[in-house]
Amino acid sequence: MTRLRGRLRHDEPLARYTTWRVGGPAERLFEPADAADLAAYLHARPDDEPLFWLGLGSNLLVRDGGLRGSVIRTQRGLGALQELPDGGVRAGAGVPCAKLARLCSRRGLVGAAFFAGIPGTVGGALAMNAGAWGGETWTHVESVETVDRSGACRERGPEAFQVGYRRVEGNPGEWFTAATFRFRPGGDPGALASRVRELLAERAERQPTGLASGGSVFRNPPGDHAARLIEAAGLKGTVRGGARISEKHANFIVHEGDATAADIEALIELARERVAAVHGVTLEPEVRIVGEARVHD
Repeated sequence: MTRLRGRLRHDEPLARYTTWRVGGPAERLFEPADAADLAAYLHARPDDEPLFWLGLGSNLLVRDGGLRGSVIRTQRGLGALQELPDGGVRAGAGVPCAKLARLCSRRGLVGAAFFAGIPGTVGGALAMNAGAWGGETWTHVESVETVDRSGACRERGPEAFQVGYRRVEGNPGEWFTAATFRFRPGGDPGALASRVRELLAERAERQPTGLASGGSVFRNPPGDHAARLIEAAGLKGTVRGGARISEKHANFIVHEGDATAADIEALIELARERVAAVHGVTLEPEVRIVGEARVHD
């Protein structure tokens, strides 16, 4: 195997890498030095080895038994951020969305402020068409770069994907390593930065931003809000173990210090069941739930 330049760890606890601060160990956790290092690692892995991609660890619940196979953490080696001519920006999959928003505001690029409200990386935003404050990721995508498990790298345009609300489909077996975005140049940097600060202050007022959580748990159903349905079902403040449905925003579950992933998943299932029973609406999780429920000897 080509000598790796990144960092490879075995049986690495994932709780330290997720915003919920829960989760069992990864059989292998690899942090590539760059895209070429990632391609070399993938090329050397067995074809049947499970692969999982990890950015900031938001919108993610790793069960207490952890993950078999390889977890690829993108934040270190895929964190390049480059301004291009005519309102273009190239961002690696590991770039925090808030960092992308800050760069665009400093450069007077209009249309990127909403990225400050996405608590994850560019790779995760691309994978789920993440959005906030009325903006969505793929509205601004000019091209993406991908890698498959053989290590082959490609560049693709948006036409290669089917994009919807919190959904992106196309080219199974490929993962995003970077994207080029296009925004409108000529904005006032001061005004754009001020707008980002206003939006973040509004978010902090409405959401439990100071506590460990995974972000919004459920997608909003058409014409309604998941938080309203959960609150109306009488679940605000409900506790399971060390986890609680937030009293500030019912579509958030917060970790209060000694929660397990099982506690959080139990609240997710309770909310789904109660909302279905009370309102006749089936809530679809926005967070990904992965891994094995029980720790193996």
